[in-house]
Amino acid sequence: MEAKAIARYVRIAPRKLRIVIDLIRGKAVGEAFAILKHTPKVGSEVIEKVLRSAVANAEHNYDMNVDNLIVSSCFIDQGPTMKRIHPRSRGQAFKILKRSSHVTVAVKEK
Repeated sequence: MEAKAIARYVRIAPRKLRIVIDLIRGKAVGEAFAILKHTPKVGSEVIEKVLRSAVANAEHNYDMNVDNLIVSSCFIDQGPTMKRIHPRSRGQAFKILKRSSHVTVAVKEK
């Protein structure tokens, strides 16, 4: 049995989130929370929130023991990209791509 949580349309680039999510894949939930708490990246707060939601789903919906949970799978998908224009000299326009992400975290018992 696997419980999961998804955060969609997170306004952080997937490349930045994947650095953080690779640190917790396959770890115990307590260890994953400790890693995320001490990681100085913006994405660690978002991933911690999704992990807390997945743990709560496992405990409430599937009656799993929180102490035995591990992060079974977690991945980042690319969401929609907002396109903005930044004016430059001589009438040029440069595109700014504001990327978003979909965060998925799944936990299961050992």
